[in-house]
Amino acid sequence: MIKVKQLAHVCIFAHDLEATRAFYRDVLGLDTQFNFVRDGKVFGFYLNCGGRSHVEVFQKDGTAYSEQNQINHFCLEVENIDAAIAHIKSKGIEVTAKKHACDSTYHAWIRDPNGVKIELFEYTDESAQFVGGDRIADW
Repeated sequence: MIKVKQLAHVCIFAHDLEATRAFYRDVLGLDTQFNFVRDGKVFGFYLNCGGRSHVEVFQKDGTAYSEQNQINHFCLEVENIDAAIAHIKSKGIEVTAKKHACDSTYHAWIRDPNGVKIELFEYTDESAQFVGGDRIADW
């Protein structure tokens, strides 16, 4: 059986990363928890929404939102990712292998019947969401 603890994060794409960071910081009061870095350049970040919840933001040039395309994916924190993967497989649903990510979390991916991407997340004691510190992206 799968046990969802909470919504871990929502991921959005931004055509102007720093304007987006400033909006969420200055308008909504969300502080940056950590940055994603690739080739020495920040290309995304996590915003702290309190507790264990976050907004994840990535640079994506040409991003334009419409009523049909608002959010890239949502993420559910699970108690035990191995048990969650086993449960999902037992239901005949395709799920990716567990991966240890650069932010020191474990994650796997599925899609709902409409094609919506759902990330399953298990935090560790070293997860950047709790300890901060920029992380070098490995994807």
